[in-house]
Amino acid sequence: MTRARKSVGRVSFVGTGTGDAGLLTVRATEVLSSAEVAYLDATVTDATKALIRGEIRLADPVPADAAKAVIADARNGVLVARVVSGDPFSSDAVTREALAVAKTGLPYEVVPALSEASATATYAGVPVGSVHTDVDLRSGAAIDFESLAAAPGTLVLTLDAAEVGSVSEQLVASGRKPDSGLTVTCAGTTTGQVTVSGTLGDADLAAAGMYGPVVVTIGKAAGSREKLAWWESRALFGWKILVPRTKEQAGAMSERLRDYGAVPVEVPTIAVEPPRTPTQMERAIKGLVTGRYEWIVFTSTNAVKAVREKFEEFGLDARAFAGVKIACVGEQTADAVRAFGIRPELLPSGEQSSEGLLADFPPYDDVLDPIDRVLLPRADIATETLAEGLRERGWEIDDVTAYRTVRAAPPAAEIRDAIKSGGFQAVCFTSSSTVRNLVGIAGKPHNRTVVACIGPQTAATAREFGLRVDVQPETANVASLIDALAEFAIKRAGEEREKAAAAPARRTRTTARARTVR
Repeated sequence: MTRARKSVGRVSFVGTGTGDAGLLTVRATEVLSSAEVAYLDATVTDATKALIRGEIRLADPVPADAAKAVIADARNGVLVARVVSGDPFSSDAVTREALAVAKTGLPYEVVPALSEASATATYAGVPVGSVHTDVDLRSGAAIDFESLAAAPGTLVLTLDAAEVGSVSEQLVASGRKPDSGLTVTCAGTTTGQVTVSGTLGDADLAAAGMYGPVVVTIGKAAGSREKLAWWESRALFGWKILVPRTKEQAGAMSERLRDYGAVPVEVPTIAVEPPRTPTQMERAIKGLVTGRYEWIVFTSTNAVKAVREKFEEFGLDARAFAGVKIACVGEQTADAVRAFGIRPELLPSGEQSSEGLLADFPPYDDVLDPIDRVLLPRADIATETLAEGLRERGWEIDDVTAYRTVRAAPPAAEIRDAIKSGGFQAVCFTSSSTVRNLVGIAGKPHNRTVVACIGPQTAATAREFGLRVDVQPETANVASLIDALAEFAIKRAGEEREKAAAAPARRTRTTARARTVR
């Protein structure tokens, strides 16, 4: 009889690079999601932790002890990920851990990462080229400044901000020209990234106010930054933007804001809950199946979701809409309907709002329309504009509460303070209820905060609360709202540059007049 061998685990050393989860390799994300246990460096970011499905443990700072824990789990058949800040083999301590694992004969792999220096230089818009020297000066080892100063191509140095001045002086003393182009970047690859250009001779000035690790590039390539600064030149770069939406809805908006370089802060102001009694919705769904309605009108993605959930509860699918015409108040709602596998018959040709839909909605015709009834599933606090308008056109309305919106709990004190004091550059409102509820739980945004509203009804509510509406897209959907906010930011930045350029000229003319008077 052959005895089954005990299964052996595997150890994967995974580099997280700069800490931006979006820059992880495909293999790194695969390992993180499949690992049963992950031992992490203390500095691994929350975004990277979110990719780990297994148990998370803090790695022991002593390499020998960290290796013992990893080896013990692997010998018990566990898939282990040793998650490292930066690149695994750029750390002497992690290299010692890998040597200890290799010595046991256990299967292991090393998943490299983008180096902090090269990634930061690229995000700063500095093309270091095929000939460059990349040196991390944080190890404390002795530095051969003469060899470093004589190195061909671009120098890419990672060091502490406090050391920039002394390192630059040593390089100049060792023969590097003081007028060599230079950039200093802190918080590289993040939305807090700051890059300052200068020359090697004034490197200490370029690094003024920076702290922590920085990446310094020295050479002709640094001069290309003005043309290639793609990261920091995005329209909303560094803007802290308030996203008052339910947690389920905020994701798409936040992702689009990040694409423009913004820092979205999600603050739920409403929670969507089922109706207090399911009777109305159940009767409406049965009416759809039995042919009670000529039209169903959707005014929000939440309404589409509520109907879809009821369909699933009853074991129905999109075929239950057969013979029923579908109208949507806007493109975003229509997209939710299309995701259900249905194409809506009617959207507003103009303004995407209840008024816009009413302008295009056909009146009831007792010859052409075999059924005179419209199903209107919507929120418990919806306005009567649409229902009244449909009745005026001769339709009978089943106005059904598909979901309830309730006010969320107030955000943390620091969020409330930031809202009132102007700590947010902008706020994006996507419904009248988000306006009412944000003001109710956190107070009015500061006057200098840019207010962006998805449509005319939301904008009207914002004005009722005394807010100045700065941005309103032509099309009422999230993508258009964020795009319009980005266009606003670009226009404002251009105006500020014009003012800054004109300011010296005005001062010169004023000085000249003053001298003439004297």
